[in-house]
Amino acid sequence: MSNIASNLKFLRKKKGLTQQQFADVMEIKRASVGAYEEDRAEPKYELLKKIASYYDLTMDELAHDVIDEKWRPTPKSNASNLRILSVTVDGDDRENIELVPVKASAGYLNGYGDPEYVAELPKFSLPMFNQGTYRAFEIKGDSMLPLPSGSIVIGEYVENWHNIKPGQTYVVISKEDGVVYKRIAFKFKEDKGLKLVSDNKVYEPYWVAADDILEVWKAKAFISTELPEPTPEPTMETLTNMMAQMQKQINAVVDNK
Repeated sequence: MSNIASNLKFLRKKKGLTQQQFADVMEIKRASVGAYEEDRAEPKYELLKKIASYYDLTMDELAHDVIDEKWRPTPKSNASNLRILSVTVDGDDRENIELVPVKASAGYLNGYGDPEYVAELPKFSLPMFNQGTYRAFEIKGDSMLPLPSGSIVIGEYVENWHNIKPGQTYVVISKEDGVVYKRIAFKFKEDKGLKLVSDNKVYEPYWVAADDILEVWKAKAFISTELPEPTPEPTMETLTNMMAQMQKQINAVVDNK
C-alpha cells in the first residue's frame, strides 16, 4: 500500500512550505499538490523521483515507509532499498511477465520505473511462475554460448542484492551497459558492485559499480527457437586435451602440498 499522500503532506509541513510554495519548487500546479496529499491522484514517475531527491529520500521510502516524527531513513548503502519496481497484473490480479525485447532495451533504461512505460511492454504468463515477480529479457550476442543470441531469459526480481549467489546467472540492468545476461563471479560488494563473467571465455570479466546498477533479475528459465544439438562423440583430440587438463590440475595439487 502506498503512503505517498500522507508522506507528502508531512514532509511539506515539516519543511514549512505551503502547498503553493511546494508547487512552485516542483514546477506543478497547486491543485495537483492538493490532489496528491488527499490521495486523489499519485505523482508520475519523473515527478516522484524529483520529490524524493528534494527530500533526500529513496523512491521506495517515499512511497512505502510511514514517514513521521519517529521515522528514521534506511542507510543509503543498503542495497535492498534502491527503488520502486513497476509491475502489471492480469484480470485476476496476478502479476504478468513483461517482455523487454532487444529493440526496447535502450528505452527500458529510462522507463523501467514508469508504470505507463511498463504497461506498454508485451506481457504473458506461465503456470510455473505464479509466485514472485518475473520479467523476460531478449538477449543478443554470443557471450553466453551455448545460449544463442535471440533467446529470451526469464528472471525473478532480486530485491536485496546481497542475496545474489556467485556462480549463477542473472540479468543485470545498468546505466552503462544496459541489459546484459551474465554469470556472477562474487557476492555483491557495496564498494565494488558486481563482477560479471561470460560463459564464452573469449570475453573478459568486468566489474559493474554498485551505483551504476539499476535492477538485477535471477535467471530461472529461457525460451529459444534453436533446439540443442546432440552431444558429439569425443574425438581423440578431445580426449587428449581432457587428459592434459587433468594432468595440469593434478600437478597443481601436488605443487601446493
